[in-house]
Amino acid sequence: MKPFQWQKLGRIFDPSKHKLPGGAREFAQSPQVLVLPDRVRVFFSTRVRDTDETFVARVAYADFDTDWNVLGLSDDFVISPGDLGCYDEHGIFPLHVFRDRDRLFGFIGGFSRRTSVPIDGAIGLAASWNDGITFERIGKGPVLAASPNEPFLILDPYVQKFDNKYHMWYIFGTTWIEPKDDNGQPERVYKIGHAISDDCMTWQKLADGHQIVSDILGSSECQALPTVIRIKDSFHMVFCFREAFDFRRTPGRGYRLGHAWSMDLKTWTRSDESLGLNLSTSGWDSEMMCYPNFFELQGHIFLAYNGNEFGRGGFGIAKLEAPPWD
Repeated sequence: MKPFQWQKLGRIFDPSKHKLPGGAREFAQSPQVLVLPDRVRVFFSTRVRDTDETFVARVAYADFDTDWNVLGLSDDFVISPGDLGCYDEHGIFPLHVFRDRDRLFGFIGGFSRRTSVPIDGAIGLAASWNDGITFERIGKGPVLAASPNEPFLILDPYVQKFDNKYHMWYIFGTTWIEPKDDNGQPERVYKIGHAISDDCMTWQKLADGHQIVSDILGSSECQALPTVIRIKDSFHMVFCFREAFDFRRTPGRGYRLGHAWSMDLKTWTRSDESLGLNLSTSGWDSEMMCYPNFFELQGHIFLAYNGNEFGRGGFGIAKLEAPPWD
């Protein structure tokens, strides 16, 4: 397969240049795109300090015209924090938005803190009746959570509807690795899974503990934020992946973008070299590319993504110029 051909349109949102809700000044992570008739609304997770001075991920949005000029930001966060003891008490990352006819769903990647390890997570469901200005949870508990073969860290939902069936790609934790020194903390390893549903509420895990995308960095490779699109007769997944340790500051060990393709949504062939979307030589996405999100606009396919430092400096987009068979 020849590489895709992309045009990088650059960073379109820098949170430090805008007034975000809650006094946030940095981070606009995991851009999730909703195309509206008169604008493009991009949801993202930013960080605010909790009462104990730890960070909590909260969801806001920025509106753009089709030339990617910022029209405005949400006045407040679009969804409240989870209740005490709930799966999303300590943050939402991401809130994946999915339009299904006249319904707008928000799939919640919810975090809660733990004692022996930093966090755990599960996936919940919310709905909006005002184009995402606000979301209301459909129940306080998750719709996809830990199970015997996927024991923790059920996160990063991405939903599409193909042939009258809802498909969710997500990640599940496989292990926590003990720190390499006394000053470290356990690091998590997670892989991509697949579930299906008839109603977006009840989900059947198809892989059930078996990763659907192969590793290239070894068994401790961490895979995150899958996004899937159909192009002609094939399906294409873009995700991000990294090393399990020393990934925050060490060049070459942080997130980069990966690619896999399928003809049947069951068997995926990894083909990173076919993606054709790599780190820039300098600038906001020269050290890291992560948290991708496919969307279509005016007959074109785009990919939104974060850059260096996990999206501390915001997000940008790339436009697909030519798929590999053109």
